[in-house]
Amino acid sequence: MSSELVSSAATRLAWVRSRMTLLAGVREQFAVTQPFAGHRIGMSMHIEPKTAVLLETLVAGGAEIVATGNHGSTQDDIAAYLRDQGMTIFGARDDNEGQHDAHVWGVVEAKPDILLDNGAGLVARLAELGPVDHIVGGTEETSSGSYRLRAELADHVTFPVIVIDENPLTVINENKHAAGQSVVESFMRITNLMVSGRRFVVAGYGWCGRGVAHYLRALGGKVAVVEVDEIKALEAALDGYRVANMFDLAEWGEVFITATGHPQILGTEFFDVVADGAMLVNCGHFDWEIDVLALRDLAIDSTVIDTAIERIDLPGNRHVTLLADGRMVNLAGREPKGNSIESMDLGFLLQALSLERIATSAATLEPGAQPVPDSINRDAARRMLAAMKADR
Repeated sequence: MSSELVSSAATRLAWVRSRMTLLAGVREQFAVTQPFAGHRIGMSMHIEPKTAVLLETLVAGGAEIVATGNHGSTQDDIAAYLRDQGMTIFGARDDNEGQHDAHVWGVVEAKPDILLDNGAGLVARLAELGPVDHIVGGTEETSSGSYRLRAELADHVTFPVIVIDENPLTVINENKHAAGQSVVESFMRITNLMVSGRRFVVAGYGWCGRGVAHYLRALGGKVAVVEVDEIKALEAALDGYRVANMFDLAEWGEVFITATGHPQILGTEFFDVVADGAMLVNCGHFDWEIDVLALRDLAIDSTVIDTAIERIDLPGNRHVTLLADGRMVNLAGREPKGNSIESMDLGFLLQALSLERIATSAATLEPGAQPVPDSINRDAARRMLAAMKADR
């Protein structure tokens, strides 16, 4: 079975790798410069084909890899392939939360000196251990993780962490257009329902929320936005969306999509008033935006329709439909694809260059969470323009 998984992954990866030309260029560069020689990189991030190409690039630069996926998003054939290539990879797609937590601890206990984090899971475990002196620095992929690094974990981040989401290239390319497109595609793929004419409520008008709203409307959806930040709410209104609070929209919406990075956006009070038949979808990194535990406490009954669709019956002869168990719908749902290959080629180029900066020049950076250095952004932009042949 393992050999079949490896063979399947190799075929998929050949296609993905052939489309990630930016990483191909930096992989050749790293093979010569060896910026990660002598470094062990610990990763907690989605294990899927595009991430595998990033890991291959880091290995070409001399890195030793010890990694686990995020809960519910590991693709087992890709994990098997990476193990076959000599990397230490923990976890499987069907792991429960306890097993996943043990795998994250496994990465931490391997004592990597560079972190490649997604949601600050590795930093959170390190914080439980107390002061550590073996960490050179790391990267954080998400805005959700950056919130944690600057709030609950701030006192523990005694090394530089470059936040990949905090740069203009990522928010426009990866968050707005790639995440927006893939979330809407995943909703359509999982439910086999059309967008046109359907009423959607998007919670959060950050870059991912902007993208989800944009692609829903482009396909004919009727879109309302919930946003607590007055300036972003005004922007949503000027962009032509209905803007209201969640409870005013509870009866109007047919599909509710959370994109905030914050917990319990949809909670008990909302479940008590939401319209019969509403669909609940999360595209934020953490599976806490929809309070699934509270929803199950309210439930009279539930029916699993398939691996990504669950009908939950509520008091008052009502029901809601939960997609992907409240996890990130474009990576935890059925046929997970995530963001487009091209968008992640640029995003992972930023990752690779930022990790190179950590490995070679961490002492020049301040401790704590910080944006991608401007010089890296401009280097990546020049590479992307050349790859796009934008002058033609």
